[in-house]
Amino acid sequence: MKKYIIGPTILVLLLAIMIPIIKGNKKLQKGIEIYPERGSIAIEFRVTGSVEPRNQLEIKPQIAGRLEEILVAEGQKVKKGDIIVWMSSTDRAALLDSVRSQGESEIKKWEDVYNPTPMIAPIDGFIIERSREPGQSVTQNDTVLVMADELIIEANVDETDLRYIAIGQKTKIFLDAYPDKEFNGKVEHVAYKAQDINNVTVYKVKILPLVVPKMFKAGMTAAIEIVSQKREGVLLLPVDAVITQDNKKMVTVKSTKGVPEIREVQAGISNGKQVEVVSGITEKDVIIIQSPDKNESKMSPPNPFSNKDK
Repeated sequence: MKKYIIGPTILVLLLAIMIPIIKGNKKLQKGIEIYPERGSIAIEFRVTGSVEPRNQLEIKPQIAGRLEEILVAEGQKVKKGDIIVWMSSTDRAALLDSVRSQGESEIKKWEDVYNPTPMIAPIDGFIIERSREPGQSVTQNDTVLVMADELIIEANVDETDLRYIAIGQKTKIFLDAYPDKEFNGKVEHVAYKAQDINNVTVYKVKILPLVVPKMFKAGMTAAIEIVSQKREGVLLLPVDAVITQDNKKMVTVKSTKGVPEIREVQAGISNGKQVEVVSGITEKDVIIIQSPDKNESKMSPPNPFSNKDK
């Protein structure tokens, strides 16, 4: 039987081939190893709006004259038909002023003869502005009070986010004046006609608070948080673990063979931090998140024979 002796030169050549392979395989397995986790994920976004009256009505006198008594204050609720102001016509005010020097009995007599004119609440609602006070003269063009039926939240939503909004959708409301408090609401209306604000196409969205506390005041700045899509009990990965190649979503899966497997997956929704994985991996798979290498493709593992002499 012939014996073969490996000479020093051949041994050096073999080592030159095997060392890059060993190093390459170790490098292929490098990276952060994680397991997919099951949990919930939602697409949420915020828009800025303001507290506004749904319907606002200015209360003006039907005649010119002088305000004698205003029976309501800002924030006070009133019902349709309630007397909210007593006023004197110009003639009555002049008559009462002329008899003041004759004593209280004379004034009382003419007050009973010449009755004041009432101003009536035209709707159910509350007072949001009191712009005049008793004793002031007014004309038919002067606003004495401003009423509103109820307060809602109005926000302008960019057209690119409009697909996330639906009528009846639940929302959270945060007021700048009370940042530690959270209020519930729902989407009541989405405008059918767009507006152009600062060269951005937006649609006005109305949010109805489910409960309107006293702290709500017209003109307050509000932030609206909307949950557009939500998944429960789904498989989740960090967004860094999923890469795109040729319009396909891929992940790197640890293999017992030493060379990671590049596997296609079907991705669902993403919130910017995590992504839902619909299919392609299981909870038992170990996913490798490789650190970006400027000199290597994210999708292509290093070739152990890349340094082989040509």
